[in-house]
Amino acid sequence: MIERIIRFSIYNKLIIGAFTVGLIIWGIYSLAHLPIDAVPDITNNQVQVISRAPKLAAQEVEQFITYPIEISMKLIPDVVEIRSISRFGLSVVTIVFKDNVDIYLARQLVTEKLKVAGEDIPDGLTSPELGPVTTGLGEIYQYVVKPLPGYEDKYSPMDLRTIQDWIVQRQLAGTPGLAEVGAWGGFVKQYEIALNPSKLNNLNVSIAEIVQALEENNENTGGAYVEKGPNAYVIRGIGMVKTIKDIEKIVVKTIDGVPLLIRDVAKVQFGHAIRYGAVTQNGEGEVVGGITMMLKGENSAEVIGRVKAKVEEIKKTLPEGVTIEPFVDRTKLVNKAIHTVTKNLIEGALIVIFILVLLLGNLRSGLVVASVIPLSMLFAVSMMRVFGISGNLMSLGAIDFGLIVDGAVIIVEATVHHISTRNLKRKLNSQEMDEEVFTSASKILKSASFGIIIILIVYLPILSLSGIEGKMFRPMAQTVSLALLGSLILSITYVPVVSSLFLSRKTSEQKNISTRIIGLFHKIYHPVIEYTIKHKSIVIVSALILFVSSIWLFTRLGGEFIPQLEEGDFAIESSLMQGASLTQSVAAFSAGEKILKERFPEVESAVSRIGSGEVPSDPMPVENGDMMVILKDKEEWTSAETTEELREKMEEALSEIPGVRWEISQPIQMRFNELMTGIKQDVAIKIYGDDMEILNEKANEISKLISGVEGITTPYIEKVTGLPQIAVEYNRDKLSQYGISVSTVNLVLRAAFAGEKVSTVYEGERRFDMVVRLDNEYRKDINDVEALFVPLPSGKQVPIGQLATIKYIDG
Repeated sequence: MIERIIRFSIYNKLIIGAFTVGLIIWGIYSLAHLPIDAVPDITNNQVQVISRAPKLAAQEVEQFITYPIEISMKLIPDVVEIRSISRFGLSVVTIVFKDNVDIYLARQLVTEKLKVAGEDIPDGLTSPELGPVTTGLGEIYQYVVKPLPGYEDKYSPMDLRTIQDWIVQRQLAGTPGLAEVGAWGGFVKQYEIALNPSKLNNLNVSIAEIVQALEENNENTGGAYVEKGPNAYVIRGIGMVKTIKDIEKIVVKTIDGVPLLIRDVAKVQFGHAIRYGAVTQNGEGEVVGGITMMLKGENSAEVIGRVKAKVEEIKKTLPEGVTIEPFVDRTKLVNKAIHTVTKNLIEGALIVIFILVLLLGNLRSGLVVASVIPLSMLFAVSMMRVFGISGNLMSLGAIDFGLIVDGAVIIVEATVHHISTRNLKRKLNSQEMDEEVFTSASKILKSASFGIIIILIVYLPILSLSGIEGKMFRPMAQTVSLALLGSLILSITYVPVVSSLFLSRKTSEQKNISTRIIGLFHKIYHPVIEYTIKHKSIVIVSALILFVSSIWLFTRLGGEFIPQLEEGDFAIESSLMQGASLTQSVAAFSAGEKILKERFPEVESAVSRIGSGEVPSDPMPVENGDMMVILKDKEEWTSAETTEELREKMEEALSEIPGVRWEISQPIQMRFNELMTGIKQDVAIKIYGDDMEILNEKANEISKLISGVEGITTPYIEKVTGLPQIAVEYNRDKLSQYGISVSTVNLVLRAAFAGEKVSTVYEGERRFDMVVRLDNEYRKDINDVEALFVPLPSGKQVPIGQLATIKYIDG
């Protein structure tokens, strides 16, 4: 079979040449469109269910939302793991599927089960939705919307958030390859009816009456049409509010023939939704952040290019004095990774070519063999694109050119040797050269093919890996195997053709540097081989001792999954004391950013994401946050020479801020950890049980036990208790006495502090919630809760303090 292929190739050079040109064109096209990233995407196959319930505490979120969703998801086939996080106002359930399950089928199955779960979730609490179809490498481009110098006073955080939501986000959302565009920080604009409880009580107006009045006085209607002459006139009843003054004129009720307006009992103003997160930059205060998430399976290099081009277009539409400034751009990391791979491949190819020319002793022979390297690479790249293998450090960086040229070296060397030993004192003609190449190649190529097949077999165990190991190492084995397969095909087709065309046809053997080098090796090799044959026992015993010693050394080497990739930037996970306010978190993070920016000239920018964003795939509480520290190129560093040294110095500087825990990692590394295990750290211990108090106690015990282990920092215990709360526990006897239902008291409490959405105000295409809540000065402490009035069926009102026990507790 192989002989027939070789003969066909030699005597049909034009066909092989055409196929070679075709391979070059196909390879170059595939290389231009190959998915490129820094590292393989090892995120497991998962679907997230995100539920927002801004009026519920963590216990109710767990009981009413998270638990029903978890139970319904357990009936889905091919589920590996289900985990969840319940926080104040937010539930995130992560369902991990087997890797062979199509992600869109998985999402369909989850959607079907959400309908079942919805029957167990109380009405009106939440509307669960699926998280974006993205992965751990999906956060490809993050930016801040900020005012330019001199315009800081012109744009408030609310203005910037409105610009992000209604200008930037809407235009970015249409970019091909993006799964989601999220927002983070700022103030979400609302039309707020800020109530004064004293006025409500004096005028005997309840919150329920305010809500009803607003709901009934903000709508349009249609009245079909009337015909007049040749025209039909459409009838529209226009009753929607457009301005704050329109809201102020809404009638609540009439007292003794005098209408009572909204402005008589409340202040109508621009307010903001309850905040679950913030973004700060360089210690200069709050900004508004945006995050783009790439669709799973897309080419990150192409998608980033589209996003950056779109951002440049969006900048032209922004109001004067506002700009978009990126702080995480995956292009930087991808370019560094590809530069490293390209540099190593070029250096490796040049070294191989030099050795080939040196040891083959013939420039033509060396170049013929060396030409197999780019052709094998183009074949491998083409097949990578066919099989959906991305180009990264693991896949492209593992290629060994020495293995690739193995078959070509054997053919060329055999051909040159065979020709030189004929000693015909003349050059061979074309037909004789073809026969020489065929004879030499057919005799030796079976052995060469067998050698390549042996190398391919070595990679079979890696190809059988599954899970995270498979995602990390299988691309390496696949790429090397494809390159070897390409070299084998080229060895039996392309190499014989170019050998017959370009190798020297001289039949006399001349001594050159190659023969001298090989002769020197022979002088060393022969005495050694003779000695080993005569002293077999010494050789065997020495080999056994060396083998045992190597095993002993191997057990003490230590190990890790893969060497950590230097991403070039830091991600600093930070946490304050349990129950810290968002204002306190903003101050602490701003202080940390200021320290890094002032003391370390290596820092180009420091941006902190505190709490949760609009798409809470990373559901942190407001006392936690991630600071992205963007570093300059290593050539510009002055404070440290290595990444580890800079990390230690930064940790020492940040430790000066009291009450804050800092842990420095890297952006992709931290995101991978979080998506795969739910924990951002490299190593985590999880304890399972029903009693939170016992869990917390056991966690502290484990922390003490492992704190002395060499190589770890101070253990961090995730807080499940100690969250400060104001508990309003209703007295059933009092409620019965006054004839009040729990829902009535809940409406008053919810509307007064969380805010009750009653309608929507439209500003052109933009729409904003109309919300009723107490004014800021009446919702500061427990006294404001106690003084809140609840309407009675008789028309009078009673303070909520007489209906319930109100106290501070740890939740």
